[in-house]
Amino acid sequence: MSTVPVSLTVNGERHELDVEARLLLVHLLRDRLGLTGTHVGCDTSNCGACTVHVDGEAVKSCTVLAAQADGTNVTTIEGLADGDKLHPLQQAFWNDHALQCGYCTPGMIMSAADLLARNPDPSEEEIRHGLEGNLCRCTGYHNIVKAVKSAATGQSGGTVEAPAPPEGARETAEAVAEGMKP
Repeated sequence: MSTVPVSLTVNGERHELDVEARLLLVHLLRDRLGLTGTHVGCDTSNCGACTVHVDGEAVKSCTVLAAQADGTNVTTIEGLADGDKLHPLQQAFWNDHALQCGYCTPGMIMSAADLLARNPDPSEEEIRHGLEGNLCRCTGYHNIVKAVKSAATGQSGGTVEAPAPPEGARETAEAVAEGMKP
């Protein structure tokens, strides 16, 4: 299989890799860089679970070849937090119970962050429109919209210290991620 050199910055860290020409950005992030917060949902760009920011714009990483991301700055859900301090959207999703299974949550938050960067005070209708490319099969969207509005109005409490994960959570998450690989 032919490879191409790719150089990109992900969450502030520079990476230079040789990748298969057909490798999708989502698989580069998950499988090569170990950033499993970006989820693979449908592989058809319908669900939005794989949404990341490329040069500050929300994109569905299952529609972008890794080679197309050469020279770009990519931000994943892991890159939103400031160390142990959650991003206001992450905190709002927690506070407003905007997640259940959590599978769509990273894509929802990344799409919402893009929306708020462009429109810092969106109406409920604008929030719903901004999240149209993201599917949630659990929540019915009411609390998701509420969380985005909370973050926009500063009601999420800003950035706060993230709760410590339960003991063994990292190992469990890594095992689950390993089992999800094709």
